[in-house]
Amino acid sequence: MNHEKISMPDHETACPEFDLLVIGGGINGVGVARDAAGRGLKVCLCEKDDLAQHTSSASTKLIHGGLRYLEQYDFRLVHHALREREVLLRNAPHIIHPIRFVLPHNESLRPIWMIRLGLFLYDHLGGRRQLPGSRRVMLEQHVAGRALKEVYRTGFEYSDCWVQDARLVVLNAMDAAARGAEVLTHTRCVALSRGPTHWKATLRNERDGSSRTLTARAVVNAAGPWVEQVVESGVTTEHVRGIRFVKGSHIVVPRLFEHDYAYIFQHRDGRVLFAIPFEGEFTLLGTTDIELDTLPEKNRITPE
Repeated sequence: MNHEKISMPDHETACPEFDLLVIGGGINGVGVARDAAGRGLKVCLCEKDDLAQHTSSASTKLIHGGLRYLEQYDFRLVHHALREREVLLRNAPHIIHPIRFVLPHNESLRPIWMIRLGLFLYDHLGGRRQLPGSRRVMLEQHVAGRALKEVYRTGFEYSDCWVQDARLVVLNAMDAAARGAEVLTHTRCVALSRGPTHWKATLRNERDGSSRTLTARAVVNAAGPWVEQVVESGVTTEHVRGIRFVKGSHIVVPRLFEHDYAYIFQHRDGRVLFAIPFEGEFTLLGTTDIELDTLPEKNRITPE
C-alpha cells in the first residue's frame, strides 16, 4: 500500500506519524523494531552512531541461557533465555552455531552433585531440541584436558551457541526495514516530550547537522548505557530507579589450545571466566566486570 505523506499541524491532537519510535540501534533496539514492524506497526528507529557500534559488537558473542543464574534461583530468566536460544539457532544457523563448553570441576567450590543438578535443569528448562545434552567427562582422556593443569581430573560438557553479534544486529535491522521500518543511523534523539495522545521527538543527523521532528504513539528507550540521557532529554515522567554502569572487559590473545571446545572456569568470588575459540587463530577471554561511577566518553581496558 502506498502512503501519501501529509503535512501535519504542530499540536497535540495531530495524528501520530509513527506508531513506535525506538531509540538505540543495538540488539535490543533492532529486535523491538523488527518485532513491531512484523506486527504491522509503523516504526522508526534512530541510533546516534552506527548499528551495533558499542555493546552489541563487544560482547562475549554467546547465545546462552545464563547457567550461573540457576544459583540465584532465577529459573524463569533461564527458561526464557534457553527458549530464545532455540529460536535464534533455528532462524539464523548461518551466523549462530553450537559450541560445546567444558567446565572443569573445582572441588573446593561446588560439589559434583550440585553441578550435575544445575546442568540437568539447564538441559530441560528451555525445551532443548537441537543441541546435545550435558555429560560428565574424565579430563585426562578428553582433548580439552590437555590444556589444563593436572589438578583438574574431571569436568562436564554442555551446549550453548556462538554468534557473530554485530551481524545479528544488522540482519535484524535489515529485516525490520524490509517490513517497513525506517532505520536511521547517525541520528541522535535530542529532544523528547510527551503529550496527551503521542510523543514528540526531535532527531538530529550527526553527519550534516540537519534536524527532523516526528511524532509517535509510543517510545522504546533502548539506548543501553545512555538510557538515562534519553530520559533527561525533555521527558517529564518521574523515574525513580537509576542505572548502574558496569564495564565488561574481554581480551583477545593468540590461540591457547588446538581444539574447538570452549572453557568456563569458576572463580572463588562467584565470577566465571570464558575461554572461547575466536576467528580461527585466537582465543577470547572474558568477561571481567567492574562497576563505574560515571559513563566514560571512551571505553578502554585499564592495565589492571
